[in-house]
Amino acid sequence: MKLFALILTYNCEHLVQKAIDKIPKNKFYKIICSDDESSDQTEIVVKKNNIDFFKNKHSGYGGNLFHGLKKAFEMGATHVVEIHGDGQYDLNKIDDVTILLNKGADLILGNRFFKLTEPLAHGMPFHIYIGNLFFSFIARVGLGLPHRDLFPGFRAYSSIFFNTIKNYKLSKGYQFSFEIIALSKFYNLNIMSIDSICNYKGDRKTAPISYVFKGILNIIVTVTLYRLAKKNFLFSIFNNENK
Repeated sequence: MKLFALILTYNCEHLVQKAIDKIPKNKFYKIICSDDESSDQTEIVVKKNNIDFFKNKHSGYGGNLFHGLKKAFEMGATHVVEIHGDGQYDLNKIDDVTILLNKGADLILGNRFFKLTEPLAHGMPFHIYIGNLFFSFIARVGLGLPHRDLFPGFRAYSSIFFNTIKNYKLSKGYQFSFEIIALSKFYNLNIMSIDSICNYKGDRKTAPISYVFKGILNIIVTVTLYRLAKKNFLFSIFNNENK
């Protein structure tokens, strides 16, 4: 296994060193950074740590993640762990992630709600807490998935996963994160979850409140498209003609 750590950054020069320091470097074959065209000193900070830095044209979370995954797998990765540049997520369970990947997981989702009130104990704002529970409930029912947390920032991916989704026209923003789950479910990829802790105290980057409305719409649209695709009506992200 060649497990890569993929750091995602966008204007987080004051946070990214903390994220880098938290990475258990001996657990990874290689660490790279995919940057969404930061205008601050993020590049300088990352390169000081001798980490390969790839600056992409600004496109949003989805576009940046896609380009980072593409680069990692082109460089020989067999699996990739997504790490956000603000250092919010606890990375102490990389060994457990590796075990699941070795068992054939194609997509691993961090579960912040392994204990229902755990995110609140780590400072998750109440509106984000309620929003995530609500979003995940709708998405879980819509896709028929058992996982409690469908919108985490801690994830891991296999090369099988990337080769499945890489030719589809997906959103370049936050919507990408749910679309790839829907595609994974549609193609019966092996989706697993792992307990995950996210620290919301102190400086951090998170989705703006305006994302609530876009997020709800995206879930409804994606679930509808998924249900239609299961009946062989292929539209939008499920349309083979997009490949």
